[in-house]
Amino acid sequence: SSTTSISYLDEKGILNVDNLTSLRPKGVSNTHENGHGHMDQDLSSLNRHSAKDWLHNIVTIRNSTVLREIRSPVLTITAWSGFVAIAHKLMISSTSNLCRTVAANMCVPAQVHSFLVSSLGLLLVFRTNSAYQRFVEGRKIWEQILSQARNFSRMLDLYENDIGIERVSRLKKTLASFPYLLRHHVRPKCLDCNDDVPRQFRMKMPLLPIDIVETRQEGDEVHGGAYDPDTSRVEPHFCWVDRRALPWSLLSDRALNQCARAINRPLWSCDRISREIVSIPYSNTFTSRERLSMLSQVDKLSNAIGQCERIHQTAVPLNYARHALRSLTIWLFTLPFALVKDCGLLAAPACGITAWLMFGVYQIGHSIEDPFQKTLRLSILCNAIRRDVLGETEYKSSAFSLSEIPTVKSSSSLTTMEGVPSAQQLVNELLPQHSHNNC
Repeated sequence: SSTTSISYLDEKGILNVDNLTSLRPKGVSNTHENGHGHMDQDLSSLNRHSAKDWLHNIVTIRNSTVLREIRSPVLTITAWSGFVAIAHKLMISSTSNLCRTVAANMCVPAQVHSFLVSSLGLLLVFRTNSAYQRFVEGRKIWEQILSQARNFSRMLDLYENDIGIERVSRLKKTLASFPYLLRHHVRPKCLDCNDDVPRQFRMKMPLLPIDIVETRQEGDEVHGGAYDPDTSRVEPHFCWVDRRALPWSLLSDRALNQCARAINRPLWSCDRISREIVSIPYSNTFTSRERLSMLSQVDKLSNAIGQCERIHQTAVPLNYARHALRSLTIWLFTLPFALVKDCGLLAAPACGITAWLMFGVYQIGHSIEDPFQKTLRLSILCNAIRRDVLGETEYKSSAFSLSEIPTVKSSSSLTTMEGVPSAQQLVNELLPQHSHNNC
């Protein structure tokens, strides 16, 4: 969607206070428009559920993503428990002594499952905690990318006169494309055959999976104790993308063709930025110290690529994952025999709810094990980096300008003797008028 640029200066270059009301933070209502001095609901609270949201969470359980992913094992456990409960009821009510004996012997003491549930809980908790640590680490990596991009963009603006406007533009566009290239590296998104994209805007590029090396013990045994990269080489397949979309639209035609031929495209962007920095000539204000500082920022971006690849490539140990899943499956399949004596036909829904709880915890750990696939919304982070690097040039240029504050022109009498409004006057104009009793 296109955004409308708002000018905060009039045709004479004088600051217009009437347009400054659009700078009001999101969530703060305009008291001059609606007359209510209250804060709108914070959108971030919609994703944070408290105890008072219990009814909403119960009603919307049918829309649960976790429930859809574990629907097959939950239904299987429920059907198996129902079969065991019905068979037990039929045999216990039968007149045959053999059936009554089988019905009595098919029940197991509940203490057995009570003893095993502690060990099973430790397996699930350890897997979920390890997966959550990977999720937190992935979020920290992208937070560092955001910070490094902001710091590098600030240095480009500070030394724009020494670097050159054209080179600064190329560096910023390449820097803004880096998070998108990294997202495409760990989570490729190609065009579908049904996508309505004109042929002239389609671009073909090789795509090589980054998880081609088996680093676990099982993979070492398959290769006979050694890994031969020549025999284990994976041929890349091709991916079609829309050159009008991000990040491809940020690059020039020549840079886009070079980037498309690269296998590791985020690393290519770091190399291109480094080459641009090295080609900057020295001046009185731009010396080797500034160049090394910029190169260090690029090194940190390059390190983030390896950190994302490590999380994406390294899975939870296979033996542990299989043992936890097998233990959970056996425990749930034998649970009806411990409940059918006391619960009767209610053993089926009881086992179904238990399977939903247990398999749900296991599936959550599996989902956040690789946070770059489903958990983290990388598009929001990429857009934030692009906005901070490329967007709002008028605001950024004013931040790096040390000229005098322009004269204020407004319909209201907010100016002082020098023509500059005081801080209290601007606050009273821009922010809602809250009474002291409501603070």
